[in-house]
Amino acid sequence: MENVIALSQFVEDFGDGLLEAVARQNPPVYDGEPDPFRDIIMEGLARQPFPLQRDAVQAVVKLLVDAGEPAAVINGEMGTGKTIMAIATAAVMHAEGARRFLIVAPPHLVYKWRREIRETIADARVWVLNGPDTLRKLLLMRDMAGAPATDGAPEFYVIGRVRMRMGFHWRSAVATRRFHERLRGADGSAVRSVELAACPDCGTVLHDEEGNPLPRAAFTDDSRRRCPECGAALWSLVRPGRPKDSRAVVRQALLQIPTIGPKSADRLLATLGESALTEILSDNVYEFVNLMDENGELVFGDRQAARIERRLATLEFSFGQGGYQPTEFIKRMLPANFFDLLIVDEAHEYKNESSAQGQAMGVLANKVRKVLVLTGTLMGGYASDLFFLLWRIMPRRMVEDGFRPNSRGSMAAAAMAFMREHGVLKDIYKETDSASHRTARGKRISVRTSKAPGFGPQGIARYVLPFTVFVKLKDMDAGVLPSYEERYVDVAMTTDQGLHYAGLESRLTAEMQQALARGDTTLLGVVLNALLAWPDTCFREETVRHPRDRSLLAFVPRVFDATEPAPKERALIDECLKEKARGRRVLVYTVYTGTRDTTSRLRSLLETAGLKVGVLKSSVDTSRREDWIMEQVDRGIDVLVTNPELVKTGLDLLDFPTIVFLQTSYNVYTLQQAARRSWRIGQTQPVEVVFLGYSGTAQTACLSLMATKIAVSQSTSGDMPETGLDVLNQDGDSIEVALARQLSG
Repeated sequence: MENVIALSQFVEDFGDGLLEAVARQNPPVYDGEPDPFRDIIMEGLARQPFPLQRDAVQAVVKLLVDAGEPAAVINGEMGTGKTIMAIATAAVMHAEGARRFLIVAPPHLVYKWRREIRETIADARVWVLNGPDTLRKLLLMRDMAGAPATDGAPEFYVIGRVRMRMGFHWRSAVATRRFHERLRGADGSAVRSVELAACPDCGTVLHDEEGNPLPRAAFTDDSRRRCPECGAALWSLVRPGRPKDSRAVVRQALLQIPTIGPKSADRLLATLGESALTEILSDNVYEFVNLMDENGELVFGDRQAARIERRLATLEFSFGQGGYQPTEFIKRMLPANFFDLLIVDEAHEYKNESSAQGQAMGVLANKVRKVLVLTGTLMGGYASDLFFLLWRIMPRRMVEDGFRPNSRGSMAAAAMAFMREHGVLKDIYKETDSASHRTARGKRISVRTSKAPGFGPQGIARYVLPFTVFVKLKDMDAGVLPSYEERYVDVAMTTDQGLHYAGLESRLTAEMQQALARGDTTLLGVVLNALLAWPDTCFREETVRHPRDRSLLAFVPRVFDATEPAPKERALIDECLKEKARGRRVLVYTVYTGTRDTTSRLRSLLETAGLKVGVLKSSVDTSRREDWIMEQVDRGIDVLVTNPELVKTGLDLLDFPTIVFLQTSYNVYTLQQAARRSWRIGQTQPVEVVFLGYSGTAQTACLSLMATKIAVSQSTSGDMPETGLDVLNQDGDSIEVALARQLSG
């Protein structure tokens, strides 16, 4: 009989020997001995990194500068301070000769980056390439190319991810040349005027593919053409929308600032003038907070100034023209290596093959000297999550390993080869009887390949370990972070709720089984979404229809009225009341905020229980969410209800030490990011994360698969998983397939 040893026990017993072998075969670039000069640079920063963060910066700079590698990855847990580590890296590289740094960030973090750079590096110049005046700034940057630095200050350029598209607004720009053509008539005197398209520079008449002169009316905007004679562009950049009066633009900008209404805006314009306000709001917004009147008195009081200053940290006022995408400009107009370092925040957002933003990021990565990637979840469970990110930041290594595009430029075959070599692929064989033979019984075999969670150790050793610095919250110095605990709570349904769910599951499962037997997967998403959602939305009737013919598949009446909480809602209320008694606020996540909206009901139930509630919705602009949440905290809320997608990156929710998941999405990134929103540097209270799930339902199966994918994600970060979902952790593959398999028996 073979002896079976658990992986954790194997690592514990033989870990020292394994580490020695790894160190011999892959000696570390950074051995823990800091460079004294680089340490001195970090000591001179206005905000100094913690010792663990300093080590990460030392390792990254050694990898990029000393070892000469093209890219480095900081895989830091949520809350470890990846932003300050990146800023400190830029400061050290600047001290060693680097000058310009390009940052790509999620849209709601653009101005947080600007604020943190200014708070960390006193003399830094920060340009935000995110507003309508982006083109003006880009043109200034083009003029700077090749020019020597004037004062030696580091320059940071921050782009929001929504600007990461390779395109711009344009229209045709051709001249019109008129020719008079005499028509043949009875007296030969009739004349017709003909308008032809011509080059605006040299006047050459344009011709179509057959060589005929091209009428002006026939010249279309289907492509950006050039004159065949002189090469001049036959198109021009335009900004969408009508230009506004400059005074109206400044007035509109003032109205975006808290506490300033129409009368105050008109008074400021009358006192200071539009040109002075334009200069202040464009270049030195914090000077605005300290404005004085003609008597030398401050215009804004202390409380008003505090609100304005907080809002200005997330605003940029733009008074220029032009809608040119900065990535397109950088690609076409700036020389290679104009930027010394590209910092890509939340880099896992660029992992998709066909993502326009991902492709634009790849273009930028190949225009700069070095790339620093920041992420809290390097991969989401599948090897393919890493492939396109690696291809974009280190294409040379991928080509060396044989992963290159085919003759048509497609990377699909290379991605599949990467999955086969380093990931997990399952070949599923299906054998059916064939009636096509007259004299013998035949079999027909079909093969389908699907991916499963997993990433091999060879891939980790080749693509992750040599380029990645791992930063764990648990490795922070004692006292930097409080304790962190996750737990799963199994909630039992009421008798009536359970009976209705069993009936719904039986009917929908039978329909799905019949469809799958015919090879029809149309019902898969419909059935799973209904079974996942109904236990949490059974306060309203549920009608499930076939997505194609709209036939009725199932109907379930409502079980709870508007004032009666369901068991999970009762568990949430009890948790919130308990936390309020302890003086702690609660962050509640619900994924049903669209057609199955539950936020209004949750607000009503929680307020009926005596709790003060705020609901963050997608209608709150991304750049204002941090400020909006601060306002709710100032208002004294006990509970904040939101969709985890709205706060999954960047926001520090330190005021909410208790987090409750009513549901989770399918996305590992979102779950892991959202769970750590309040366990970050600066948190002083113990953090507790609670997952609520109805026992014996599809919800439990979904959480079980999420636990499996998290285990794979953490394995690429050097961790054995220790999450509150581990109690549900069973092996599996994709969520829909796993749930369908369980439901189908």
